[in-house]
Amino acid sequence: MATARAAAIATSIESMPAIEVELKAPDIGVHRKSSTGTEYVHTFESGKPGPHVLVNALTHGNEICGAIVVDRLLREGLRPTRGTLTLAFANVEAFARFDPKNPYATRFVDEDFNRVWTPEVLAGTRDSVELARARALHPFIEAADYLLDIHSMLEPSPPVMICGPLEKGIRFAFDVGIPEHVVSDTGHANGTRMRDYGGFGDPASPKNALLVECGQHWERGAERVAWQTAWRFLRHLGVVDAAQAAHQVHEPVPAQRLARVTEAVVASSPEFRFAKPYSGMEVVPRRGDVIAWDGDQPVRAPYDNCVLVMPVPNNVKTGLTAVRLGRLETR
Repeated sequence: MATARAAAIATSIESMPAIEVELKAPDIGVHRKSSTGTEYVHTFESGKPGPHVLVNALTHGNEICGAIVVDRLLREGLRPTRGTLTLAFANVEAFARFDPKNPYATRFVDEDFNRVWTPEVLAGTRDSVELARARALHPFIEAADYLLDIHSMLEPSPPVMICGPLEKGIRFAFDVGIPEHVVSDTGHANGTRMRDYGGFGDPASPKNALLVECGQHWERGAERVAWQTAWRFLRHLGVVDAAQAAHQVHEPVPAQRLARVTEAVVASSPEFRFAKPYSGMEVVPRRGDVIAWDGDQPVRAPYDNCVLVMPVPNNVKTGLTAVRLGRLETR
């Protein structure tokens, strides 16, 4: 399985544009040993009542902005003033293979770590590098009341907060306050994300989770977005010192807007191409406007003010999602 997936990745990498890696992957080896008994997962208890809050990095091995943030929080000795704080590095096997000269290659080893989060998969007989690590992290995900999962994106794009389909997730995203763009969606057809697992995806549960896409994987701004988001997340939940959080959260809060994903555009031909260059979160003003061409067939906006969520601008593969479409909603 790993060999076949690696070959597929290598094939797709050949068509990727060259891009500068502005961020330096941190040396996280110092964080390997942990009092939790699980490598690269650190839990700190305040001794005072409060929620269990988890900040997670490296769901994908080449998304290093989150690793920089968690590494820095650990090195600076952040501790909760109430409740419990867990700081975790997820797919450490993929991250260990990260090479800035070939940065696309280490999203995962065997399979996407962020598509295995169902009880059936976690308790099943199938095995992979990612499943083994997910099973090791599973008790911490179960224990967490609130999760921030820090990601970044393949293509240059504005930062996006992914809050899931539930009203509680939408409210949470607006409470945290950044980034500007909030996307409500139902996840992926090929597997369940960590942020949708268990109580996070249950409208009756008080648990809640967010997934922040901080911008392009290796641009300097992604680290800044990840740092600000982590501190605003922790400050909102009241688990860190208020004065310390105020010192870290120094950027103005943007006017946020919500896009609710209604459908995905899947390329049905190798000649799929967008009508113009898009980087993400653009608004197509009128229903019927042409967004793309799939062979000789136009792909049109299904409603006014249609938002383009994370388009894939280059080499869209037949049978895969080229862009998701979202409807703007007023909050």
